[in-house]
Amino acid sequence: MSAGAIGAYVAEYLPEDEPLIVARANATRMGGAPPVSPLVGAALRFIAAAVSARAVVEIGTGCGTSGIWLLRGMRRDGVLTSVDVETEHQRLARRAFTDAGFASNRFRLISGKAADVLPRLTDGGYDLVFCDADKQEYPAYLAAALRLLRAGGVVAFDNALWGGRIADPGQDDPETSAIRETAERIREDDRLVPLLLPIGDGLLAAVKRG
Repeated sequence: MSAGAIGAYVAEYLPEDEPLIVARANATRMGGAPPVSPLVGAALRFIAAAVSARAVVEIGTGCGTSGIWLLRGMRRDGVLTSVDVETEHQRLARRAFTDAGFASNRFRLISGKAADVLPRLTDGGYDLVFCDADKQEYPAYLAAALRLLRAGGVVAFDNALWGGRIADPGQDDPETSAIRETAERIREDDRLVPLLLPIGDGLLAAVKRG
């Protein structure tokens, strides 16, 4: 079997349903907030379920694609806290969550910059922190996640391969450099158990040791 056929089988193993399809279409229509790939979404749901997540922080709401995946992996009493600067994106995300069957008490959408919002969140109060916003802020998101996560919690970053630029030493634009710096910090931090997955545009994850 060819690599392409195998890739197609993997991609179609967990197909997206109508709420996810609509959320993805909204993101395409709005522009500026590319949604996670279905494979990355499935991985996020898996991680949320694996850590029995009750409290999750999402940095970069977009139009709700990743939030639906996260909510589907979380405990039934879990709450997703999602932060974004784009109020119109959050309006669409709110509708996406509702259309996916989640009650309004399962999520709270906070409009604002992560740098302003994250310091107000509780230290050690979260099971999972997912980052998919300003790439230049990834190192700052990592520092915030280490404070927010409980022992055994997980931090994850989308676009960890950044279209292949991370692996090219000749690429040193601000976004690439920040993502590369974040990956190196995670790899070198003894408090973390890292994993880099070549799915979508790359998913970088790490468990915070006890």
